[in-house]
Amino acid sequence: MDTITHGIAGALIGKAVFRGDDMFTRRPMNPKRIITWSLMFGAIFPDSDVIRGWFDHNDMLIMTWHRSITHSLVCLPIWALVLALLTRAIARWRKWEAPSLAALAGIYAVGIASHIFLDLVTDFGTMIWSPLKWSRPAWDLIFIIDFTLSAILLIPQILAWVYAKREGLQQRALSCWIISAAVTIAVTAISRIVGAPISARYVFVTIVILAAIFLLPSLRNIGLGLKYSTWNLAGLVLTIFYIGAAYFAHNAAFARLQKFVEAQHMEARSLAVFPLPPSIAHWDGLVVGPRGVYETRINFGDLSGDADTARTIVSMADLSSSGNSQTAPASSPSPQLPPIEYSYYPDAPSNSFIEAAKDLPQVKTFFWFARVPVTRFHKEGADSVVEFYDARFPHRDRGPSPFTYQVRFDANGAVLSQGWKE
Repeated sequence: MDTITHGIAGALIGKAVFRGDDMFTRRPMNPKRIITWSLMFGAIFPDSDVIRGWFDHNDMLIMTWHRSITHSLVCLPIWALVLALLTRAIARWRKWEAPSLAALAGIYAVGIASHIFLDLVTDFGTMIWSPLKWSRPAWDLIFIIDFTLSAILLIPQILAWVYAKREGLQQRALSCWIISAAVTIAVTAISRIVGAPISARYVFVTIVILAAIFLLPSLRNIGLGLKYSTWNLAGLVLTIFYIGAAYFAHNAAFARLQKFVEAQHMEARSLAVFPLPPSIAHWDGLVVGPRGVYETRINFGDLSGDADTARTIVSMADLSSSGNSQTAPASSPSPQLPPIEYSYYPDAPSNSFIEAAKDLPQVKTFFWFARVPVTRFHKEGADSVVEFYDARFPHRDRGPSPFTYQVRFDANGAVLSQGWKE
């Protein structure tokens, strides 16, 4: 999960569970504000491990260091105590009234734990048992940047501020809706740039929902009747429901992938589904075969997306030519149902360059990290180029796939260069 969302989640927990106060207010610093600030800092603290990358230019730190000891359940009590001691020291220096050391340690522990949990639900992997064990558990439920989840965490906190008092209520509600609509449009533009476009229908529905959320409670001042803590508690409950829904959506996506494999009579060594933006309605189904990886996108907006006898199954490589589509062995497809498309990424046949690349320490680290590795090989003049990438991460419309590691050899088999392909 991105660091900003972690911080938003920490602040929400502070307000919903520990009765924390607004972080930004004209009131003097008090224990309730310190609670919220501490939850927020605790929730973003684990990502401080990226600071090492500013000084240590090691290409593999993203795999070997990020999400390790600062994200560890084993080390969590140590970090919570250190942060609590630091907060108490700052409070004494500034002459602020602060919660006790034990209370602050507990608060920081909750903030750090929230970060670890929200990273676990993504597909990147988190070394929660380091330094005792360097495995990377991942639950594959939420995409690493999920704007829907971020909105669920943030909007209730904004609503608590909007409906805190009667004066200026209409202006605050309307302004927040306009800003949120503009942010939605900006996110849509950014998503197209990075190769993960969001549909216009999704944007329209989102803006309408935001209008209802911000403006409807202002009718007859209904929102004023809700307590500050109630808005935040509602956000926490919705977050739990959203992650629970992601769990069931993941299982449903996996069931669809199994039907796809059965319809194609594939020899599958392993199956996996990974979340895609912009929401839990979109999934990436991967099938590891004997000589490569099959990929099919699963969209629950297509309510009849099962690979059954009424659906055509079409290879993306065959879409440009007629008569080459692969279909499930049954009756002709219904014209109302679009074909289920899939892509195939073959592994390059083994050769001396590929084997030499696999012996490199950095490539061994890559294979320790990668869950769906694919190997490619091509020639560039006299040079031989070997590329490894993890199909778990979505392919871009432009540029190389994320986490593509490239090794270049000369004609004699000597390594000319190696590193992440940009």
